[in-house]
Amino acid sequence: MSAINHQILLVSRPQGEATVDNFKLVEQPLPTAEALQDGQVLVKHHYLSLDPYMRGRMNDSRSYAEPQPLNQVMLGGTVGEVVLSKHPKFAPGDSVLGMGGWQEYSLVDANVRGALHKVDTTHIPLSAYLGAVGMPGVTAWYGLVKIIAPKAGETVVVSAASGAVGSVVGQLAKARGCRVVGFAGGADKCDYVVKELGFDACIDYKAHPDPKSLYLALKEATPQGIDGYFENVGGAILDAVMLRMNAFGRIAMCGMIAGYEGQPLPMANPSLILVSRLKIEGFIVSEHPEVWPDATQELGGMVAKGQMKFKESIAQGLASAPQAFLSLLKGKNFGKQLVKLV
Repeated sequence: MSAINHQILLVSRPQGEATVDNFKLVEQPLPTAEALQDGQVLVKHHYLSLDPYMRGRMNDSRSYAEPQPLNQVMLGGTVGEVVLSKHPKFAPGDSVLGMGGWQEYSLVDANVRGALHKVDTTHIPLSAYLGAVGMPGVTAWYGLVKIIAPKAGETVVVSAASGAVGSVVGQLAKARGCRVVGFAGGADKCDYVVKELGFDACIDYKAHPDPKSLYLALKEATPQGIDGYFENVGGAILDAVMLRMNAFGRIAMCGMIAGYEGQPLPMANPSLILVSRLKIEGFIVSEHPEVWPDATQELGGMVAKGQMKFKESIAQGLASAPQAFLSLLKGKNFGKQLVKLV
């Protein structure tokens, strides 16, 4: 085991678009086995999760999550292996999930409830606990099952359909007998969404740069209108969807990535909320711990049986994390964005 832990800190707030200069790679010595206190566990990270919500935390402004402190390790989900332990429930070699951050190792107080979870990799790949069976998957499950609550035969639309959350939303909706339509950026992503994930249709928003063209493509794909919409993007896609929503439609507001760099996101036709009697509900999955057992049971079962497909974009090495994160914000990733650390 190396005696050095490499870490990435947030050292400045973005002014407009985030850049690699907002981050800094540093080294810290690792604690020895003798230095561990009772209850502490040293984890070697195998994968780091990169997620759009991290962009909001880089700002020192009001959001649903506390700002990322400057000159501290960037927060983020990790999976890895216990290498040292002074906690009775964790042993070296255990596979674990936690919020270890942008670093190669983390020292965790495992007495803190929820700080570290053992995971079973017998039938589920370790990396999937950061994607389809982790926070993105449970986010998809909550928004679809608890807010959209689709019935068989209804039409569900998903933005960012090839991403870590959107891909799971669509497959869960198909399993519930829905017609599922996705939005994705590029013909290759749309082909994947339809041919691999089983969506009924996918609209390449890059091929429809003007609102009328985008609306007409959506109209063709949703002949019976839209009953449920899972929102990850905002902006022009939301405006098009609003025009196709059926009466008493439900919209789960998960993300607004079109505005994460500070761009305004005006809504073209807010009166449609009243006219179509729409339910629009924003949510943060971390506020709903009660659903995790049911969600992960369904998601894990589907992954283990090959009924839930997922794709991963993997950057190599901790130093690649800032650029991979910036590329994620511009939609250059394909599927769940991870950084492989071993």
